[in-house]
Amino acid sequence: MRTYLIRRVLLAILTLLLVTIIVFMLVRFIPGSVLDMMVAEMSATSGEEFKDTEGLKRALGMDQPIPVQYGRWLGVWPQADGKISGMLEGNMGKSLWTNESINDIIRQRVPVSLELGGLSFLISWMFALPIGVFAATKQDSVLDYSGRLFAITMLSIPGFWMATMVIVYPSIWWGTMPNIVYVPLAQDPINNLKQFLLPAFLTGVATSAITMRLTRTMMLEVLRQDYIRTAWAKGLSERAVLIRHAVKNAFIPVITVAGAQIPILLSGQVITEQIFALPGVGRVFLDALNQRNYPVISAVNTVIAIAVLLSNLIVDISYAWLDPRIRYQ
Repeated sequence: MRTYLIRRVLLAILTLLLVTIIVFMLVRFIPGSVLDMMVAEMSATSGEEFKDTEGLKRALGMDQPIPVQYGRWLGVWPQADGKISGMLEGNMGKSLWTNESINDIIRQRVPVSLELGGLSFLISWMFALPIGVFAATKQDSVLDYSGRLFAITMLSIPGFWMATMVIVYPSIWWGTMPNIVYVPLAQDPINNLKQFLLPAFLTGVATSAITMRLTRTMMLEVLRQDYIRTAWAKGLSERAVLIRHAVKNAFIPVITVAGAQIPILLSGQVITEQIFALPGVGRVFLDALNQRNYPVISAVNTVIAIAVLLSNLIVDISYAWLDPRIRYQ
């Protein structure tokens, strides 16, 4: 296990490095650079054309080749003041527009996305696992058909459309709409939970569809295995057969899917946060894209990449717990 973990960590570091390089390069090929946007804004504010573009470029650090800019951001190349400071030291840099520390921005936004993602994941599994398991045990029953219909419906309806309708129609019919002014958890836990419950419920039921169908499929496959028939023949109760023998073995593919969903839910849901005006990582990422705020884009992508890599590692390790036959060398 130790050798396997060392290999996986080294591979994760290499993967993270490649991700940061690709993102750092690609965002600079998006039409309309941050320099052009700043020049246009300064010209509109002052009422006359801004001409010191070279000075602005030096102030933004964009006068150097892209490899040098990446080295400065990563922390392996001296900054303009001669100091070496960057991502490797935990310094994500500063916003090009506000000069605010990106570390502070991420620190403020991550708890919002974590709360939304955590509630969404909890609601997703509260729907998916019980319905998937019982639909498999009661195959072709009313419960089974109802669960499958619910899953197909959730897969067919776009999440952003459902979230928009939940806001639009109540405001038209009853003159009410969700609170769009963010309430911090530490300030008012009750109103904070009320604000997060609706977007978390919509996201949770939408993501539960895949997990529900996969749980049902794997349970049906496991329940047909010989060792399950042996457990029934030994006179074990239905609860013992399902929990001790069937569910655990059916969960390996389900855990794999959950491992892909967790980083998406926890690291920011761009559309959901935008619709419900939640100041999370997804929303700050969208704002950074619109402003061509390159350091913020790179920092958010790095955080998301770390979440994905950690999630994949945890999922791989969990396989050995779910199936004792799996051993890592």
